Amino acid sequence: MVTDYYLPTLGGVQTVIKAHKEELERHGHEVLVFAPLAAPSPDPAVVRMPTARGFAPDGYPFTWSPSAASAFLREELKAREVDVVHVHTEMFAALAGFEAAQALGLPIVQTMHGRIDVYTRSVLPLPSVTTALLAAMHRRRMSHARARVDSSSPYTRTPTARRMWRLMVSQANHADQVIVPSAHFAGKLLAQGVETPITVLSNGLEESVLDEVGIPTPRVVARGEQLRVMWCGRLSPEKRPEVFLDAVSQVSGIAGHMYGDGVSRASVSRRAAALPDGRVTVHGGVPQSEVLAAMRKAHVLVSSSLDFDNQPMVLLEAIASGLPVIVTDPDLAETLPPGGGIVTPSPDAAGLATALSQLRDDPARLTRLSEAAIAHRRQVAQTTHRDALLGVYEAALATAR
Repeated sequence: MVTDYYLPTLGGVQTVIKAHKEELERHGHEVLVFAPLAAPSPDPAVVRMPTARGFAPDGYPFTWSPSAASAFLREELKAREVDVVHVHTEMFAALAGFEAAQALGLPIVQTMHGRIDVYTRSVLPLPSVTTALLAAMHRRRMSHARARVDSSSPYTRTPTARRMWRLMVSQANHADQVIVPSAHFAGKLLAQGVETPITVLSNGLEESVLDEVGIPTPRVVARGEQLRVMWCGRLSPEKRPEVFLDAVSQVSGIAGHMYGDGVSRASVSRRAAALPDGRVTVHGGVPQSEVLAAMRKAHVLVSSSLDFDNQPMVLLEAIASGLPVIVTDPDLAETLPPGGGIVTPSPDAAGLATALSQLRDDPARLTRLSEAAIAHRRQVAQTTHRDALLGVYEAALATAR
């Protein structure tokens, strides 16, 4: 597996790769993870790619140089007799993975994890300039000739968005197989011209996480107890943490807890500190074990992102923990178990405040939602999806043959 970011940095992609790796290894497969790292990994199966010194955009180690990374991977893949290259990202580590695999005649599987058009618009400085530079650098390593993006779609109307969609479509079309964790993102990729076979395959949690969670009990809000509301993710504009803060400010009887770090950390902390009664506590970035421990104490998890996330791993962790989920993005409803989650009546702070108020005032409903999540928890296990993942690898190998 080749990725532009991996543990110990935190994020959904890192968690997915860890889950794939552990589950495949449990069943006798050898899995290597190639990624840029700030320091060598204690796990010999996690291999450090050439990594830039003193340059870590958004806190992530950065693969550099592209030529050195490609040459390094060619040697490593050949020496280790790799059968399939599974790429998880779109930057220089990923491009090196494509170049090395193509040079060696190895099949390539690409997982499209998320909307980099939204991410770059929200996070990069001067996105109209930096996305043009990023797209040009990507195009030098991989042709964009096969990417004819439909500019009439709501999400491709700007030049900045179209640049990133051409990048995503190009990368998908250079692979032998594509995996997408959600049907709504797969539909967008197909609409924008992806021709490579696409498999919609849910993410999953590894057994070590399920073991750590244990067997959850249904959530019960005692009489007079505050509703403990959890938010977890990257503190960044595309995740809309301000919508969560605005909603919680409108609803009394709530104790909010935010977990994560990112470019919006300072502004989120200031706004949280200004709320009455210490209503929201910002915990910052913490290890996955602390996130899971917090989920055991919470009554409900909130996802406030809109038109960005594909299938956030934090939603699967919440379901495994028996934690009801509120989402503001209707697209994310496909991740929720039947009867185990809520879609807000509108995606804004007012809609989220309404959902929180209703749940606060109806503790019996919260318990029913929790029971439904617990009943569904085995469906979010990586074991459930392992055979389908292996099926994609077999299809890629057949194509290469």
